[in-house]
Amino acid sequence: MITKVEHIAIIVKDMEKSILFYSEVFGFKVRLRGKNANREMAFLYLGTQPDTEIELIRDIEPIGEYTRSGIVNHLAFTVKDINQSIQYFKNKGIDFISSVPQPTLEGGRMILFYGPNDELLQLVERINA
Repeated sequence: MITKVEHIAIIVKDMEKSILFYSEVFGFKVRLRGKNANREMAFLYLGTQPDTEIELIRDIEPIGEYTRSGIVNHLAFTVKDINQSIQYFKNKGIDFISSVPQPTLEGGRMILFYGPNDELLQLVERINA
């Protein structure tokens, strides 16, 4: 039985750039970093939610070509105030795909943008969150 989301894995092109992005823009911290003969990996977490992590993977010898859409469609982050969050992340250099937040199925609002490896990222403001 599944009890929680463990982590979301993202293939990255540049580990240093990716760690800086997730640390400086979103406030993630590196819990573990290492490599084997095939891959370099880093696990990052938020202090407010340490049980769910992002795993960054850089293939030393890529096994194939990665596309922008990739296997994981997107990684979503909950925010309390989407308008305030949009301004905060714009000040950090983020360019959003749309100019305004879009409605979610639950009546909240969301907006999309790309991370440093062309991974699709989403901010979500839930209703009654």
